[in-house]
Amino acid sequence: NGITAGVGDGRFDPDGTVNRAQSVTFLYRAFGGHAEGSSPFLDVEAGAYYENAVLWAAENGITLGTGDRTFSPEDDCLRGQIVTFLYRAYNPER
Repeated sequence: NGITAGVGDGRFDPDGTVNRAQSVTFLYRAFGGHAEGSSPFLDVEAGAYYENAVLWAAENGITLGTGDRTFSPEDDCLRGQIVTFLYRAYNPER
């Protein structure tokens, strides 16, 4: 469904770790997300593959960042964080 293309070289790496940028990108693609504007987070570079996904997640209350206007895109996405992203994505009226 175009949510992920794996890690390259025809590999998926099911035992690999997923970072915060990848996590919101998966959700963005799964939900057919659309975002306009610029990221509220200082550590999300313009043009990064995940820029629109992070903006979409912020606009929809899926992520609040990690503090002090940061998103920490390269940090591993911990179990509790991905569960929170999923809950917020599937419960917009929370």
